[in-house]
Amino acid sequence: MSHEPDHGRTVAAHGSRIDAYVDRYAARATGMVASEVRALFAVASRPEVVSLAGGMPYVTALPLDVVGELVSDLVARRGPVALQYGSGQGDPHLREQICDVMRLEGIEGNADDVVVTVGSQQALDLITRIFIDPGDVILAEGPSYVGALGTFAAYQAKVVHIAMDDEGIIPESLAQTIYALKTAGSRIKFLYTIPTFQNPAGVTLDAGRRQQVLEICQRAGVLIVEDNPYGLLGFDGEPMRALRADNPEGVVYLGSFSKTLAPGFRVGWALAPHAVRDKLVLAMESAVLSHSVFTQLAVGEYLATQPWREQIKTFRELYRERRDTMLSSLEALMPAGCTWTRPRGGFFVWATLPEGLDSKALLPRAVAERVAFVPGTGFFSDGSGARHMRLSYCYPEPERIREGVRRLAGVIEQELQLRDTFGTGSYPDHIGVDTPGPDLA
Repeated sequence: MSHEPDHGRTVAAHGSRIDAYVDRYAARATGMVASEVRALFAVASRPEVVSLAGGMPYVTALPLDVVGELVSDLVARRGPVALQYGSGQGDPHLREQICDVMRLEGIEGNADDVVVTVGSQQALDLITRIFIDPGDVILAEGPSYVGALGTFAAYQAKVVHIAMDDEGIIPESLAQTIYALKTAGSRIKFLYTIPTFQNPAGVTLDAGRRQQVLEICQRAGVLIVEDNPYGLLGFDGEPMRALRADNPEGVVYLGSFSKTLAPGFRVGWALAPHAVRDKLVLAMESAVLSHSVFTQLAVGEYLATQPWREQIKTFRELYRERRDTMLSSLEALMPAGCTWTRPRGGFFVWATLPEGLDSKALLPRAVAERVAFVPGTGFFSDGSGARHMRLSYCYPEPERIREGVRRLAGVIEQELQLRDTFGTGSYPDHIGVDTPGPDLA
């Protein structure tokens, strides 16, 4: 018999070890659990499965040989700098280039107020870290980006969703919610919004509503965090004017090169009011000292030497074709009672199932039929959204999109037959944020 001390380990009756540290984690870690949805997506990544789930850009459309030469040349010419530590705020020249990019959306930013981050996801984490105490309220669209909800949950914020329609946030709902929360004594720290080609709904905040949202938040003293990874990927006309362009002191703008260049570089940024910028830099340095100088310089070289605006046009045309394929396939194949949004840019369609169907319960059956999507429950902090699903058209080829929709429509038809035969059935309540992996966000 072993006499080795167990150091407080908890051992299950059948002898298998469970988490020895379960009683030692911080309270904010208790909700950090992998969902059954994540396990399903391990199967959904198989090549025979048509994935309408992933939010992965189609990086194959990049001139990969040119990018490879650029990276190789960077090491040869500037290796001692590129492979060294750097500034916590980010490379100064890249910050100036970022201001040029944001100018396409009407933003006149100062490079001194830009903080380069490891993708815009880190910028979101840093913003939440410096503003949120446990129990503070964050306003967010309903539905909202799953990666944001996971971050907010990690910092123990209370997320209150604001109603949306096909033109984005409903200003009256925003004003009423702010009034009710303030009357109840809640501390609202900021409104988190993706106003352009929203993830997951695909809708865009109407120009008139943008001014209303700005005015409502300004009157109430509520900061706006504007997340805009898709803003340059519109299919019609010029980019929408950013919220930040009309209220520099009331909006923190988050941007990223993940969708317009490649996510593998992990380069994003925050443009913030000056005082907030200082806090972000300190939080950035405490998290990672500085992130990769190499990837920052690589992105800077790409912007300086390549026709990046033309490359964005290439992406736009590619995604437009796939959006059109998705919409025409849904129109032709989906059963009666299904509805969906019609995005003017970005990556996603938000679909609503007929009454009595549950997207999360549907997913295992869909994967068995070799098609995948993301259930709507992951996009609400309270786990609602069971009748909804997010469908992505950015990564599959058009013929794969058509086939995926055909398979999905067949699964929904079968579920409708079961519903009509046995009734709506009951599904277990789902509470908490259902977080897919980064390739699905």
